[in-house]
Amino acid sequence: MRYLALLGSINVGKNRLLMVDLREALEREGFTDVETVTASGNILFRHDEMPPEGLAEKMAWIVREEFDIKSEIVVLTRDQLARAIADNPFTDRTQEGADKQVHTIFFAGQFPQSDFQQLVNDYAGRGPERIAAGDRTLFVDYNNGVGRSPLTTGFISKRLGFVGTARNIRSMKRILTKMDALEAADG
Repeated sequence: MRYLALLGSINVGKNRLLMVDLREALEREGFTDVETVTASGNILFRHDEMPPEGLAEKMAWIVREEFDIKSEIVVLTRDQLARAIADNPFTDRTQEGADKQVHTIFFAGQFPQSDFQQLVNDYAGRGPERIAAGDRTLFVDYNNGVGRSPLTTGFISKRLGFVGTARNIRSMKRILTKMDALEAADG
């Protein structure tokens, strides 16, 4: 079965990792057809069918053992990725470049609704961003850009109790297109 792994905190700060090295390490541990897509930290691969959470744990162990990098990793099936795109309530923006500002933050677990409400309450009045909760996801419309937003990953993770890894809608659509093309080529 083909999966997508989203690695967080890769190639930022001191966590430099060549994708060719990661690919080789994963292949030694039973991952096949490993390739990166759109940017570092997005890995398509095949593996014997198992729960995505187990694959994420296995991959996190490999990254930690082989490269001494602690990375938050979320593994998704093709359908889970498509659902995350479809469920994002902010994809209705039509301005040029809006799909780079609309993000989905993926988490390894589901945060309680009360924690999400705390995030909303604590962020009220700080910026123009819109946020919504999803299934192990947080949807964010960074109206004025991610870099200028006070809605940082630290602010979010402190309130939700999870560290996530974010992708913009443009990247997610590219990844889904690539997954579909690979599936079509497989027949």
